[in-house]
Amino acid sequence: MTAYRRFRNVQRLGPVQVATFYDGRGRERHTAACTAPRCDFSAEYDNRSGAELAARTHHCPA
Repeated sequence: MTAYRRFRNVQRLGPVQVATFYDGRGRERHTAACTAPRCDFSAEYDNRSGAELAARTHHCPA
């Protein structure tokens, strides 16, 4: 069963969206996910700067 997450502070950096959410244990987490077709990149980070760095350096496989 997937968890319902309420994303806040959503920012788009190129094709990648960075957002902040609370996980099931109440900890603040940050995610970066690519919105390009056929690109499966997504990752969670402990801090916002890590997620933004991943978004800036991500290159979609063509």
